[in-house]
Parts: sequence; structure tokens; C-alpha cells
Amino acid sequence: MAAPTHGLQHGLTAGPEPIAYTLEGPPGAPVVMLSNSLGTTLDMWQQQAAALATRYRVLRYDTRGHGATAAANADQHGVAGGATLDQLGADVLRLLDSLAIDRVRFCGISMGGLIGLWLAIHAPGRVQALVVANSAARIGNAQGWTDRANFVEAEGMDAVADGAPGRWFGGAFRAQAPQVVARHVEALRMCPPAGYAACCRALAEADLRGQLARITAPTLLIAGLCDEVTTPADARFMLDHIAHASYAGIEAAHLSNLEAPQQFTDLLLAFLQ
Repeated sequence: MAAPTHGLQHGLTAGPEPIAYTLEGPPGAPVVMLSNSLGTTLDMWQQQAAALATRYRVLRYDTRGHGATAAANADQHGVAGGATLDQLGADVLRLLDSLAIDRVRFCGISMGGLIGLWLAIHAPGRVQALVVANSAARIGNAQGWTDRANFVEAEGMDAVADGAPGRWFGGAFRAQAPQVVARHVEALRMCPPAGYAACCRALAEADLRGQLARITAPTLLIAGLCDEVTTPADARFMLDHIAHASYAGIEAAHLSNLEAPQQFTDLLLAFLQ
């Protein structure tokens, strides 16, 4: 096995809508791509990336409207007024093309998991294996997402951020790791309202329940057993409709890779090898 590259490669894709990314790990190794949840950044994957980068090339990116991608598109080009799941999936393909990466092992959580499902359905040749964590083929309902988009555009991110700990993490973890909780809640608070709202509108329209049978990639479905946002029942629905799928439950709430990082990473490594 090639020796890992310890330095991070930071970059932006060229063109009118740059995408911010980091790439690390042994050159020439298989690529694992990690996709973040709504309101977070690529930093949420730090513990998994550190473990994966000893044997894989690890690609993380900030979703449209989030993190350094939002900063690079400060005029909100391509964000204002909303986005679609098709656009979020096309952003991934554009990033892979810009880096001359043909196929990836893709892992996404929550919104990132839905993006992974879209890729496996619409660009199956690009997805060698798929991990869908704390997600669903249909997350929530259209009215709820539209209401949230309208709210943050009018009122900003504070109220959404203030309510995030209870949605994202279990009570025991919130008590045991307040610094972790605070760091990611602050990142949510700093998310541009227009970018957050755009992705809310993408989620409002996204429904892949009728297309899951088209997925042929080996798929691991990870559910947080205490997740009230995307429940274990959501994961089991996908399990029943994806031919080559397996299921694992983690004692965690919605952001299981942060709440139970070792268990999440162990599942990921075992599935990818």
C-alpha cells in the first residue's frame, strides 16, 4: 500500500460556480468521496477522513450554498431562489470531472446521502459503492422545507441553529461533548441563509422513492437508532428497494458520524474494503 500523503490539497473548481474541496491520501489510491448534511461543511468528516486517508484518496467538498463554496460564490450565483437535487448531483459530477476522477466510493449523510442516491440512479458508472447514512429517499415533506426556507430568508439562521442540538445529537452526547456540539452549531449559524434556503427547496422537491430499484451499486445504509429526522424505518424502506443493500444501526441521533465516530468509521472501512 502506498504511503499516505499527509498534507491537504485545497482547491476550487474553475468556472462561474466554483466548488470548494479538499483532497488527501495516497496518490493513485481508490477515491472515497464524502458529502455533508444540510447546514454543515466538509469539516464534519475530519475523523473519518483521517482514518480513510491511510489507504484511500479522500475527497470532501462543501455543498452548494455552504462553507467555502458559498464564500467563493459570494454573489449567490446559482443559489438565490432555490436549487434542485439534480443541480446538487450535477455539482458532484462537475467536481469529479474537474479532478479527472472517473469513479468513487461515495458516502453521504442526510442531504449528502440523498445526493448519493441520485448519483447511483442517474450516474451509475461513477459510483463504485455507496454509503447512505441518516438519510431517506424522501426527507421530510415539501411544506416543512418550504416553510424553513422562507423563515431563514426572512429571519436568518439563529433560530434554526438554536434548535439544531436537539435535532442532531442525543442528550447524552450533548452533555458529554459540548465543544463538538457547539462547533457544528456555530458552523450552521454561519451558513448563508440564501444557501441554506436553496438546499431546503431542493429537499422540498426531492423524492427518489420510486427510483431506488435502479440502484445497482453495493450499498450500505446506516441509521441512527435515536434519529428522529431520518428514522431507521426510512433506512429499512431503502433496504427493501435496493437490490444490493445492507443495513447497520448506530446508537446515535441524526449526525451519527459525529456522535459515534469510531463505530461509524469502522462500519465504513469494513464495507469499503
